[in-house]
Amino acid sequence: MFNRFFGKFSKDIAIDLGTANTLVYVKDKGIVINEPTVVAINLRTEQILAVGQEAKNMLGKTPPHILVTRPLSKGIISDYEVAEKMLKYFIDKVHEDGISVMARPRIIICVPLEVTEVEMKAVEDGAISAGAREVIVVQEPMAAAIGARMPIQDPVGNMIVDIGGGNTEVAVISLSGIVTWKSIPIAGDEMNRNIIQYAREVFNLFVGEGHAEQIKIKIGSAGAMDEKTEFPMRGRDVITGLPKEIMISSEHIKEALSRSVREIVDSIKMTLEVTPPELTADIHERGILLTGGGSLLRGLNNVISHATEIPVRIADDPLTSVVRGTGALLEADELLAEIILPSARNSRKR
Repeated sequence: MFNRFFGKFSKDIAIDLGTANTLVYVKDKGIVINEPTVVAINLRTEQILAVGQEAKNMLGKTPPHILVTRPLSKGIISDYEVAEKMLKYFIDKVHEDGISVMARPRIIICVPLEVTEVEMKAVEDGAISAGAREVIVVQEPMAAAIGARMPIQDPVGNMIVDIGGGNTEVAVISLSGIVTWKSIPIAGDEMNRNIIQYAREVFNLFVGEGHAEQIKIKIGSAGAMDEKTEFPMRGRDVITGLPKEIMISSEHIKEALSRSVREIVDSIKMTLEVTPPELTADIHERGILLTGGGSLLRGLNNVISHATEIPVRIADDPLTSVVRGTGALLEADELLAEIILPSARNSRKR
């Protein structure tokens, strides 16, 4: 009875709680929030100062009493209290045009493939504490495949590679289930660290994470490009300790990212090696789908296609595939029933 009562004042929402970005989809409205998963906290008052892009802009620029933190690491909640506050902030923001005190939404939220029961319970507890009346958990690659309109309910092999901020997940899906999969902690954040390490080792330059990400977006590539492009790399000289700027080329960044790209390719090949032959034949015919922010790295689709000898395509708007798929589940009860994960909260009660 209470669920029905609170449901009248609430909007069903879907959340892609990512390491790099959090996206929120509201039923009948679409994507209403797309913000970096970053929170700024005043340690003296324990109050949240900023969430999302505003907090990300503070990274590396704060005094000691202000902590800018990412509450998720590799797709998993690493700071429960901050994650709960962030979720509550987003839920309240969705309901700010209504009666937010009465808002108790039903939430569908995604988790990585390699999630443990304890980690899944943290996600469910965090959402409940933030104000959800019901939490439904689904696997991220399943949601991404639905968002990319793959025929996951059919008896055919669908291969999806979701390259996010914290990890890369490779999954072969058939008949609404994941047949084979592999997850590695190599994705967008690791690529940023590759650039930071390369700058220090090759150019004796300390570079911030935000600037490394900017370089990756501007001139990063996985393979050889037709045109060599350049971009200024700014940081602190390791030897003198003074500010320094140098011009780097796309070839430098390709070299910096080569190890991460190789590991992603290897994980795809290893997944294919353990996939049943009938499904492998389907994948060879239908191709591999890339999604997630990391799929936008220039030339990555060509590198994967060359290594696997399988056509590779990038999803339309790969950054939002997961949340669009999760949002579609808000109105697809039959499909949701097929792919929903058992609640970790209920299993603990038993």
